[in-house]
Order: sequence, then structure tokens, then C-alpha cells
Amino acid sequence: MDTTFEEIQKMYDSKSLDTEVLLRWSKLLEYDFFRIYSQHLILYAPEEKRNYRSSGKKKSKLPVFRKNIYTREVIDFILEMINSGEMTRMMVIEKYKIPKTTLYKWIEKYNKTTPF
Repeated sequence: MDTTFEEIQKMYDSKSLDTEVLLRWSKLLEYDFFRIYSQHLILYAPEEKRNYRSSGKKKSKLPVFRKNIYTREVIDFILEMINSGEMTRMMVIEKYKIPKTTLYKWIEKYNKTTPF
């Protein structure tokens, strides 16, 4: 990365890093550090407001963030919270805004240790 040990130490100790620096670290260490933030967005994204009365949707040139894309790590995290008794199913549904049917499908598909 063409930096000194002191500069690397400052990066490690800093509260935030520039995305370009984080991208270089991700490539160098072959680890996706951006996944941490994208998973946070998936779990804590605000509930989508739907207005069914308006028929015309405004089209944006910006990419649309799909909240319903859950990684396996997120699914395992949620199921571990339920299996450990740390959260109930209803608590998970309310806190993370995961649809009830989706959660029950995860439990049936991925949770082979506990009979439901």
C-alpha cells in the first residue's frame, strides 16, 4: 500500500476510513469489509412506506436498494438469536421488520437443529 507502519497504525486506530482506503484494504486482505455495512443496512433499513392510492410511480435514475436481500450470515445471526432464547420470533419480526412468512421459511429451511 506504499505506507509506513505508523500510517497503518493511524488507519487502524482511526474512527473512520475513506472508502478508497477501505477498498484497497479489502483487495489486499481479500476480505469484503463493505459487507459489514451492507448487512447493517439490511437489518436496520427503515420500513418502506407504500402509498397504494397513487398510481404513478416516480422513476429515479438512482439504483434501487432492495431491502429483501438477506445474506446467509444475516439469516444465521437471526436464527441464532431465536435458538439461544435471546429474542423471540415476534421480537425479531418487530425489531428487524422481517416478514413473518420469511422468518418461518428460514426456520424451516435453515434451522435443522430444532424441530418446529
